[in-house]
Amino acid sequence: MSKRIVIVGGGVGRTMLANQLVSKLYPEILRGEVSITLLSNSPHHYYKPAFMYVAFNQFFEEELKRPERSLLRPEITFEVEEVTDFDFSGQHLKTRSGKRMGYDFLVIATGCVPAPERIDGLKEAGDHFYQYQPARQLAQRLSTIKKGRIFITVSFPQTPNVPHQCGIAPVETTLMLDDFLRRRGVREHVEIIYTYPTVAQLLRNCLFLQRPTGDILPRVFEQKNIHYQRGFTLSRVDPEAKIAYSAEGDAQPFDILMATPPIRAVDAVLQSRVSQAPNDEGWLPTNHETLQVYGLENVYVIGDTVDLPVSKAGGACHNQAPVIANNIAAEIRLSAPCSVYDGRVQAVAQMGLNAGMPLWYDYAHDVLPTPPTRLGGLLRNGFNRGLYWAVARGML
Repeated sequence: MSKRIVIVGGGVGRTMLANQLVSKLYPEILRGEVSITLLSNSPHHYYKPAFMYVAFNQFFEEELKRPERSLLRPEITFEVEEVTDFDFSGQHLKTRSGKRMGYDFLVIATGCVPAPERIDGLKEAGDHFYQYQPARQLAQRLSTIKKGRIFITVSFPQTPNVPHQCGIAPVETTLMLDDFLRRRGVREHVEIIYTYPTVAQLLRNCLFLQRPTGDILPRVFEQKNIHYQRGFTLSRVDPEAKIAYSAEGDAQPFDILMATPPIRAVDAVLQSRVSQAPNDEGWLPTNHETLQVYGLENVYVIGDTVDLPVSKAGGACHNQAPVIANNIAAEIRLSAPCSVYDGRVQAVAQMGLNAGMPLWYDYAHDVLPTPPTRLGGLLRNGFNRGLYWAVARGML
């Protein structure tokens, strides 16, 4: 009987993995022994990391999307179906259209969603750049402010060791904001305040989730007259008074509140009740090495839905996808997984509108910061303008 591999999700992890599985299992697919199906709630694939550029008017929606079908190898069955229920004991899925689909191997690649409503007043008064429309709204505010106070906050999940979405993004957008306001000629009239919560994973009173980077940020910010504050854990916002309050007892006024909001898993994952994460955040209990979901047979997870201590970003998916492809192929051919994920994440951080900084880390090593350069900026721009789509197709 043919082995059915079903991938559920809407991000780059699912696309890379589907294409890599075809390469890995091509002989079995040709013989009709394996089938690969990808389910998504949208026919489009969005380059989500570029949403932060939208906030600075560098990208628009049509530049950031492709038909998902165009990114997939022809051997993959692609269906626009929103999964509403996982029946892990029966090894099948249910979709909003009423379809019931069985699987032999399942990969959950459903990502995470911003949840500003989890902090009182943040949805009404805060701005973020993790989705397209909120990023466009933020762009409108940043393009028109002439004087005032832009206050930057970061909220971590309550699950121990799980970081916020795209760990470096708050630093990137703070430095991009400084450049953007200088280009507009209003920087000297706008105060920028970058803050970080008291507890960031296992660190306390820091400016970033890893110590080496956090240690150099004060010098970087001071050179650009960016104020910074440790130990500001956002607890509530007063939209009318435009004041952000911290769990530590501080109160900060703002004209624009640029926030990294709380995040959670998608509804279908939350409703599966497999997660034991606090605050109903929904992160799936993930084997750090094999990327299998603990307690579930033949179920893997990739990307933002994991409960691993690595960045919820495409740079993590790039290294997780080949591990899962190898392990599913090994289970089909050898009856046991064979590959190990070492926690590796890599990216080129946007350190201002023109400069970039390559970075990488894994379970055993923190990011080692290097000086941002224009060459790094060109590398990031090349990735934004074309290389990303080659990565999604599994070519890089």
